[in-house]
Amino acid sequence: MATGPAYFIYKIISVINLCESLNKQNPSNHFVPVYWMAGEDHDFEEINHINLFNKKITWVTEQKGKVGTFALDGMATFLTEIKQALGESEQAQKLELLLNNAYSRNNLTAATRYLVNELFGSYGLVILDGDSKALKQEFIPEIKKDIFESVAYKSVTLANEKLKQQGYDAQVTPREINIFYADKNIRERIVKENDAFKVLNTDISFSKEEIEKLIDTETEKFSPNVVLRPMYQQKILPNAVYVGGPGELAYWLQYKAMFDETKIPYPVLVPRNFIFYLDKNLQQKLQKLNLSTQDFFIEKDKLVKSYALGQQPFSLEKEKEGLKSLYENIRTEISKVDKTLEAASEAELQKNLKGLEMLEQKGIRSIKQKNEHSINQIETIFTRLFPNDVPQERYENFLRFCLTNFDFITDIKTSTSSFIDEKKVVVLNEI
Repeated sequence: MATGPAYFIYKIISVINLCESLNKQNPSNHFVPVYWMAGEDHDFEEINHINLFNKKITWVTEQKGKVGTFALDGMATFLTEIKQALGESEQAQKLELLLNNAYSRNNLTAATRYLVNELFGSYGLVILDGDSKALKQEFIPEIKKDIFESVAYKSVTLANEKLKQQGYDAQVTPREINIFYADKNIRERIVKENDAFKVLNTDISFSKEEIEKLIDTETEKFSPNVVLRPMYQQKILPNAVYVGGPGELAYWLQYKAMFDETKIPYPVLVPRNFIFYLDKNLQQKLQKLNLSTQDFFIEKDKLVKSYALGQQPFSLEKEKEGLKSLYENIRTEISKVDKTLEAASEAELQKNLKGLEMLEQKGIRSIKQKNEHSINQIETIFTRLFPNDVPQERYENFLRFCLTNFDFITDIKTSTSSFIDEKKVVVLNEI
């Protein structure tokens, strides 16, 4: 909903930047950025909400099946809650108008297409809806091979076994049939039982002849799952490059053998940009604390402790080592008298080490209290970078950033490159 977490925006920007870079490097070719809408998915719980200013705003509907076909009933409540969160500023009103125009469409696919086009259309982004009978008819041979020959299951399973032998876990486990049956209000797996092809959780069942005829005549009712969708995308529109997050690229790597088997072009895989977005106020806090954003890529408690001890170094490690050395001498001497007393000396050592540990922790707590104001600022920054201990880009919706800076997308685009090998922090421009 409303593009979901911010990484949705960052991924598209990564594709656009990459195409612009490739066009400059290869003027004899023309590279076009493409966004493939996942309107066939049925996991509504994954996309039915956004997080905005630490509030989860959810679209409630009882509709089932492919989410892209959902009528936009009950959207008024969802939009009202967003409006309340954004406030009454001029920027807020612009964002509200954008959302109202998008969600006045017939269904979720149309709304998403409008919204994405408004945000990225000026960059030449092509928006493709794979839930199309015409497109799926191009994929009929692969649908039949999956249902009747389990081609994807065999090739991906073999790839997974090789991964396991090398000590890696597979991101995706294929099924013998990787196709859903999709009709009004349903999208359920197809399974083979004896000579019949059944649709799970329904009374629908087909013979081999019936389902083969249906594939030819009503192809739109067959929907590829996460294993087959990449191959479907590449069959319809052979991408030179696929840009994705770490999870996506991991399962694409599992599919190379499947692509080789079907002789469908396999793209170059490129990781998308990973972005943390800070405003000027938080950037100034970082400067006063003499910290960089890279310092925050450890656990919060470790960062706080490291910062506090950096202001006033304190450790009893030297004393602990001295204590161990002392008790080693004691153990040597006591064993000359009675070897059974060695255990008693070890117990005394552990008791005294524990006492030193407790004193050390009390000292660290005291230092933290003296630096309470700075530590509170660290925790504020950490919360903005990792709200609810989740990376900002996987939690926050882009509306939060656009509220202060309507040129948010332009700023992200100009502040990032087409290839990136580290987490990027972009500072919000002040209006």
